[in-house]
This record gives sequence, C-alpha cells and structure tokens, in this order.
Amino acid sequence: MVRAATESPRLDPTPIFELFRGNHATELLTAAVAHLGLFDHLARGPLSPGALGAAMGLADRPLTVLVTALRAFGLLDLDANGRLDLSELARGHLVPGGEFDVSGYIGLAADSPGVLEMVERLRTNRPAGDADDEPGAAFIYREGIESAMEREASARHLTLALAGRAKNVAPVLAGRLSLAKAHRLLDIGGGTGIYSIAWLQRHPALRAIVWDRPEVLKVAHEMAESHGVADRLECLAGDMFHDPVPEGVDVILLSNILHDWDVAECRALIGRCASALPPGGQLLIHDVFLNDTLDGPLPIALYSAALFRLTEGRAYSAAEYRGWLIEAGLEPGEITPTLVHCGVLPGVKPGTTRQTL
Repeated sequence: MVRAATESPRLDPTPIFELFRGNHATELLTAAVAHLGLFDHLARGPLSPGALGAAMGLADRPLTVLVTALRAFGLLDLDANGRLDLSELARGHLVPGGEFDVSGYIGLAADSPGVLEMVERLRTNRPAGDADDEPGAAFIYREGIESAMEREASARHLTLALAGRAKNVAPVLAGRLSLAKAHRLLDIGGGTGIYSIAWLQRHPALRAIVWDRPEVLKVAHEMAESHGVADRLECLAGDMFHDPVPEGVDVILLSNILHDWDVAECRALIGRCASALPPGGQLLIHDVFLNDTLDGPLPIALYSAALFRLTEGRAYSAAEYRGWLIEAGLEPGEITPTLVHCGVLPGVKPGTTRQTL
C-alpha cells in the first residue's frame, strides 16, 4: 500500500513543540542572572550590544540568542540610541540588592545541569558534541566536523527523529505552495525527503533530487519507495558546501537548513543556490522567522536557543534572510505560513525564461 504524504494532521502539534522547548527560558534567564551578571551590568546604565557582549565575554552569536530571548521575555528594552536597557520589570526585580530583587531565587537553579550546559555554550560559542580542538557538532555535517550523520545507526535515528516535525509540516507546505509549473526540485539536506515526496504526490510531472549524506539517503530511498515516488526522486550524495550544486533544477528548497549555520555559511549557501538557478528559478527558504527587530516571538526565541546549543546557527529574521537573498541577486517574495511556526520565503532569480510557480 502506497503511503500518502499529502494529508495534513487533524490537530496542530505546535503547542507540543512549544512545551518541549520551554526549558530554554529557564536556562537563559538563570545564565543571565547567576553566571553572566547581565542585569548588574545594565543597572549601571544602557549599553550597546557590543559593549554588553564585551562585558560578559560573549561573541555575537550567543549574545544575539541571549538578548533576543530576554527582549522576548520583556526584560530588556532598546533606548532611542539603540542601546540595551533594563525594562521596568527587570529593574524592579532583577537588579542585585534591590528591594524586591528575586535574583537569589532565580539563582537556586544556577548549578542545574541544563543551566551549566547553556552557560558553557554561551561562553564558548560552540555547539554541544563538538570536538575539543575544532568547531563542529554531532547533529550537522560539513567537512571537518565529526558528525553522527556519517554513521549508519545514528544517521537513521536522527533522520527519523527530525522527520517527526517534517511529516506534519510537509503536507501543509505542499498544499499552500504549488509547484505545478516547476520541472525539477532540488531538496538540499532533505533528510527523509518527505517535503519532496509531498510535492511529487501532488504534481505527477514533477521530478526531485534529495541531496544529502550517504547514510541519510538510505532512509530517503526507503521513504520514496513506500510513498510510490522512487521513479521520480533521485537520492544524490554530496556536500552542500563543497560539491557542485546539481544542475537542471528550477526550484531549490532549503527547509530548516540555514538555521543550523552561522551567518557566513548561510550567505555562502544562498549564493551557491542562486548561481545554480536558471532565470525565473526560485530558492525557497522554509524555516522559522524571528521578528525583524530581534525581540521575539517568544517561541522562536526559545527555538533559537535550542538551535544554538546543538548547531553552529540560530534562528534568523525575515529581514536577515531577505538581505542575503538580495545580496545573492534574488528578488525576495512574501512569507507563506506553514506549520509549527514555520513559513516559506521565496527568492526569484530575475529573468523571463519561465515562471516556475
């Protein structure tokens, strides 16, 4: 029996994901109060983000993750000069020595394993599971990283685990964004290939490539077989940062890929995709989006902390993505919401060859 990837879940699972990521609120708040002295630094007066980061010894990425969350919590504000300042709530209750200070209460969690792990990540700017002598992580792959995605058992386990979200979101993405006019889709880092499979089931003339690591593609091939699209889905092994981008595609999908990487890698990957597209082709960024002001939404700020712990990236804003698309010569479109806080942002390569979507 052929499995369907086009039927959306009856109930929205987003609240489950919010509950799962909620622990990062405790960890970030306790780290700021009990380990980094953030509220003490700002009690002396507003500071630019750079000055605050220097005072706490934090690099740009961990500082952005922490400050975005604290602004989403309602504990930090920006003054008229763009400097970070304490909100009234923080000034009344988180300045050490204040009459109604609760920082000692927050500090009761200072030595909990999750908090200590978060502090380590913030101070080192290195994801969990990396090697001691070089940057990297167990949950992502690029050359030079010791990756679980290169070992059969762990690659299968992680690929199927990550598909727990994807199999809920894929039918919604395929239903809200038609690829009826597209010919060939490239799904970069596609994992099980479930996003491609949902579109293939909707559009019988469409063909797709899932471009990922060899051990991951074993799972993608099995999924294509069980969903009856193996004749139209090619599983191609490669390194998205080093190998030539496959040719002959008119749509490229980056679904929950860019948030695993820091700014330089995001810009490089978007540039590589843009160069591979024909005129009229589209790059689809399917991801979560922070507010352009980097002050929330709260669920995305907490997801950003989760990404920060396990990868070399974080959540980014639509403004950041649009800037990188424009830099790569693509014209950004509007975001179409999907599910579990995700949305899809298209970037079109100028030209009149054909309209892909």
